[in-house]
Amino acid sequence: MIGQRDGFSVHEFSHDGMTHRYYRRGTGPAVIVMPEIPGITPKVIDFAHRVSRAGLTVYLASLFGEDGAAPTPAGVTDYPRLAATMTKSLGKVCVSREFTIFATGKSSPVVGWLRALAAKAHGECGGPGVGAVGMCVTGGFALAMAVDDRMLAPVLSQPSLPFAFTARRRRTIDISPQELETVKVRCANGLQVLGARFDGDRLVPGTRFEFLREQLGDAFISVELPDSSANPDALIPPHSVLTEHLIDRPGEPTRDTLDQVIDFFRTKLDVAG
Repeated sequence: MIGQRDGFSVHEFSHDGMTHRYYRRGTGPAVIVMPEIPGITPKVIDFAHRVSRAGLTVYLASLFGEDGAAPTPAGVTDYPRLAATMTKSLGKVCVSREFTIFATGKSSPVVGWLRALAAKAHGECGGPGVGAVGMCVTGGFALAMAVDDRMLAPVLSQPSLPFAFTARRRRTIDISPQELETVKVRCANGLQVLGARFDGDRLVPGTRFEFLREQLGDAFISVELPDSSANPDALIPPHSVLTEHLIDRPGEPTRDTLDQVIDFFRTKLDVAG
């Protein structure tokens, strides 16, 4: 588990029969950070630190996996261990009633808990509103959270649900039609949504971003990176834009995208400086 040694305070929050841990760090307007499979890895923690250093308060939600655990030992190429870690974490998500993995036209029940956490965070941190970033299976959650007027900066990093088994699933995202209509009205009134993916990512097909552009219009800021820009040392094909596949050097496309995400939060949440 992570905590004070990483600069975070540890909390639990309950809403509508769900209880999850979250980690808080920083000052300024709040940003909800949702992890990717297999969970809150060291690179997700690194991303959260970057957000907090930008003058924002991070609320890092623990939704699955072992908090703080690396998928494999540092510097070790261990594909069997990586596969086992990913499968175990994904398996728990698949059987959880809090996540809608296979159905289309639905938001996962855990989104209600995340919206309530965002409301709590806004009350504690102030500012014009809150931001949120989802990654992988949580990628679309930031969009569903945007039915709340407090959500001013939703970021969808490699949104992977529903799993793209069919053409229909490849041209949708995990949000109910009613909630999507609410978000579309907000977009027509000035809300913007930022999304990022790698071109060749089969979990996040290009047709999903085409769908988002059709639905949200110019309000959808689409960042689609060539696979060649992904960190070649990662153990999985190009997927995790802000974490595992980040090349942390100025001028690298993934670093530029990370900086764009943080600038998006700062601009929308009116962070001075």
